[in-house]
Amino acid sequence: MIAAGHLGSAAFRDDYGVSHAYMAGAMVKGIASADLVIRMAQARLLAIYGSGGVPIEDAAVQIRRIKETVPPGSVFGVNVLADPLHPRREMLMVDRLLQLGIRVIEASAFMEVTEALVKYRLKGAKLRDGALDVPNRVFAKVSHPGVASAFLAPATPELIQRLLSQGLITEEEASLAPGIPVASDLTVEADSGGHTDRGVTSALLPAMIALRDAQQAQHSFAQPSRVGSAGGIGTPQAAATAFLLGADYIATGSINQCTPEAGTSEAVKEVLQRTGVQDTAYAPAGDMFELGAKVQVLKKGLLFPARANKLYDLWRAHPGLEALPVAIRKEIEDKYFRRSFEDVYAETRSFYDKAAPEEIERAERNPKVKMALIFRWYFIHSMRLALAGETGQKTDWQVYCGPALGAFNTYVAGTDLEKWQNRHVDYIGLHLMDQTASYLGAQFNALRQTGTALS
Repeated sequence: MIAAGHLGSAAFRDDYGVSHAYMAGAMVKGIASADLVIRMAQARLLAIYGSGGVPIEDAAVQIRRIKETVPPGSVFGVNVLADPLHPRREMLMVDRLLQLGIRVIEASAFMEVTEALVKYRLKGAKLRDGALDVPNRVFAKVSHPGVASAFLAPATPELIQRLLSQGLITEEEASLAPGIPVASDLTVEADSGGHTDRGVTSALLPAMIALRDAQQAQHSFAQPSRVGSAGGIGTPQAAATAFLLGADYIATGSINQCTPEAGTSEAVKEVLQRTGVQDTAYAPAGDMFELGAKVQVLKKGLLFPARANKLYDLWRAHPGLEALPVAIRKEIEDKYFRRSFEDVYAETRSFYDKAAPEEIERAERNPKVKMALIFRWYFIHSMRLALAGETGQKTDWQVYCGPALGAFNTYVAGTDLEKWQNRHVDYIGLHLMDQTASYLGAQFNALRQTGTALS
């Protein structure tokens, strides 16, 4: 008999004080809410608070609430979202998390190892009684082997020297860096909701495990990186596949968005519980609009994916707003934005004048940058509409979602879990792990019987 509590890595369960090698990953804008994290911690399961896109001090309020509510000794994590155009924001977030005593972060959408992540990973590292003690853990969520390789290795000497010269790490921390992989845990993200490279677990996961093994052979880390699987996990069969491929843990996302604890609107959850495996599409990522990054979103009954892709195509094809055909400009203002470009820019400017005035300076010098800022407003607005459940503008909702939720909906059809109100995040995690163990046990028994019959 296979026990759910024995699936995956025992070291993962021991290090995080959890009962299962399972975690609920971050979902931006607080969709992976404080309530979600608290509920998971109370069940001795790991979860990541979705601080991406949440103002730092607002996130700090929620983090303090989590710390005050979870059982003593519970471990939870906080998301750090890549901001390649404004790396200073990454550092501000990391500094605040260090002040708050957060010992686990999930680094999402990073295309390279940054100073902020390395500072976080190395702070407090020391030798204790001859053994390496590294208090801060980094879950790196990746989908590309080139990015994974950098996270599975130590930080480069050049990066360490920059941090040291700025006084951001100590001499001792710098000296220990060659023995510390940047990622304590590497979450291999296949075809998932949100930022995705549309990877396939059966191809990606073995390749990433091989990379980890090669880095471990080269560096002989005292604490090797673990490799987990995410993306497309919504059924016991999918989870079983990940564990059979060698995953140390599994991470879920889309299925957790359709739970009572998720920090999105009830109107969105009503739509999500009826989503099928073919009801998603790819759209530009608002936070990485100019870089051409993609996110996977819900398309059933929504116009957001088509409209978002059209905005990106228009941005690529035109040097500025003035070059847009009059009919297209009117369509965007009347149907997409429901306000003028001038009104959108005024709102955008008001925000960036405080948050990042250099963005407005760039926009005033370059019409294409200004067009990108105005178009990116739609992505922010569309997510706000979904979070608030604005049914009058439902067609413009932006809802991150992968096919795992459609698979889960099919799996639970006709059971108590069909309704999202019954899908408490800890319950579906434990249920999924229990059923994964049962499924694997049944498959192994069938193989044994087949082997006996054939012999």
